[in-house]
Amino acid sequence: MTSDETRVEVRTAAAYEVVIGHGLADRLPALVGDARRVAVIHPETLAETAEACRKTLVAHGYEPHTIQVPDAEKAKAADVAAFCWSVLGASGFTRSDVVVGLGGGSTTDLAGFVAATWLRGVRLVQVPTTLLGMVDAAVGGKTGINTAQGKNLVGAFHEPAGVLCDLGALQTLPRGEVVSGLAEVVKCGFVADPGILDLVESDPTGATDPGSDVLRELVVRAVRVKAAVVAVDLRENRSDAAGGGVGRQALNYGHTFGHAVERVERYEFRHGAAVAIGMRYVAELARLAGQLDRATADRHREVLQLVGLPTTYRAGLWEPLHDAMRVDKKTRGDALRFVVLESLARPMILTSPEPALLTAAYAEILG
Repeated sequence: MTSDETRVEVRTAAAYEVVIGHGLADRLPALVGDARRVAVIHPETLAETAEACRKTLVAHGYEPHTIQVPDAEKAKAADVAAFCWSVLGASGFTRSDVVVGLGGGSTTDLAGFVAATWLRGVRLVQVPTTLLGMVDAAVGGKTGINTAQGKNLVGAFHEPAGVLCDLGALQTLPRGEVVSGLAEVVKCGFVADPGILDLVESDPTGATDPGSDVLRELVVRAVRVKAAVVAVDLRENRSDAAGGGVGRQALNYGHTFGHAVERVERYEFRHGAAVAIGMRYVAELARLAGQLDRATADRHREVLQLVGLPTTYRAGLWEPLHDAMRVDKKTRGDALRFVVLESLARPMILTSPEPALLTAAYAEILG
């Protein structure tokens, strides 16, 4: 390990490492391991990077196949997954071969789902190239695709053999993508590590600078939060009702309302922006329900605005938003369930809030 690298171990039953640093391309063959064929699933925008990856794998004696998929959320569709399966089948992929997810969160979600379902599960290596992918989608073993009814409703748990977070990839991202990824970082601050919030508040410029030590520290802290959570609750089996705390559901903070926003916006809204609005919504919901103090609720708006994330949403859309939330994965029967805070870094589940509270919280975030 070089001095530039930080390694975070995810201590699940099949433990693996998340490597964070620069110039990590040469780490890929070791993670691929004893395989013959390697499928590199990548978006169109990363065609050149995928080709460089292919050449590296060829040089190490592998038979790589690049599979180009649509950019962003359009990749997370059943027909795209079926296309990937067809390539694996035509190329003769066996249980000993490997899938590599190269790209942002949508690509790593898709690649993970393809790896989980091909021959009931093949080895997976994730190489996230966006901030969102590094701190959230590529770590933790959740995979999935979208349907017309909602986001990530079809999926599987399938842990990677390793994750390579090359921070150099962040230098080429549009500012909007960096800002979007910070929503998941800030989420980790509110549910588990308030030091993240302190870092953002002390240097918001550094937090949005891909080359800064501040952003690197934020990535490491967010990955550590996720690694700690999934190590004790990989499959979201813990719940308040079971006496085991919120568990992995804490990582869904802001996502119930955020996913509803994405569905209403037909997935043309950045995920991080939607989650930021979702966090503001549940902060106001918890405050109105008497669970959270006003200062902590207000801090959501202040921190998110510091890095350029939205904290308000459009009026007149409550009915479709409510309909979308009813098919959220945390819903049980007809009961809406929200991850909220009772205080900083103390998440809880709020079940079946009164309809008047739901609409009042929506009114608080209109802009």
